[in-house]
Amino acid sequence: MTPVSWTSLKKLSLYGFSLSDKSMAKILSGCPLLESLTLRACDKLSFLDLSKLLRLKRLEIVSNIWFTEQAQIVAPQIHYLRLINRRCSSTIVDASSLTEAELDIYFLLLTLTFEDDFIQDMALKMLEKVKNVEKLTLGGNFLHVLFISCRDSWCSFSMLKVKYLTLDTAISRSVIPGIEKVLQNSPDLKKLTVSARNFNTIPDTHLDDYLKRRGLDPDQCWRSKDGVDWNNSSWDVNSEHMVSLVELVLKNTKSLDKIILLKFKNLFPPLFHTNSNVSIVHG
Repeated sequence: MTPVSWTSLKKLSLYGFSLSDKSMAKILSGCPLLESLTLRACDKLSFLDLSKLLRLKRLEIVSNIWFTEQAQIVAPQIHYLRLINRRCSSTIVDASSLTEAELDIYFLLLTLTFEDDFIQDMALKMLEKVKNVEKLTLGGNFLHVLFISCRDSWCSFSMLKVKYLTLDTAISRSVIPGIEKVLQNSPDLKKLTVSARNFNTIPDTHLDDYLKRRGLDPDQCWRSKDGVDWNNSSWDVNSEHMVSLVELVLKNTKSLDKIILLKFKNLFPPLFHTNSNVSIVHG
């Protein structure tokens, strides 16, 4: 490979490159001033050492193919991490400077059968790596997997230090237990943003089938502890569900100041008020 010398480059995005660890290392060694790195569908990497890029603060890895299993990333200096992939298979060896992170799992209808406990195990490990960040975004698929991982009483994850939490998810019964669990483990939460999106979401039927194959009743597993009857599909959400969502949030948070609900404007009663100490914004 020809030596790379991009000595003034600050932002680098690579899409669909089958680069070996050695080739990637050569590219990065020629970019000493790099501040932002984005990798999409770079499917052969097994080790990514970014520790020598002292100015690198932002790392984004988005892939429906992903690295090889157990890929390791060393990036102690980065402040922002966006990790969205098919199998949640990377291991962040060192990301001690992280202040903001975004996690989700890329779902492919034809390739993800949701059979492997490896996915659930890695979701818990990734959450552990970002437990000290101040700003955290979790996608709907990550919330699904997180709850399935923690459905047994012995399985749990550490308390999060997050103050600003964004849940990038549509609302249906299969995402509620995950939301509930994250809120209960976020005692310092000040601001919650919920943005309804359906893009690349694991269908509820797949999740139900997964539970049934393990001898579990989906109706029981997805049942909220507060007894609310949630919608089975994200397409069936109504104003009553949104009111229940706010009530669930308030029951499971102690220091929350603001709830922002995006793309729910037409589902909210215009005079809905629940708590004078919390500001609710919807649009």
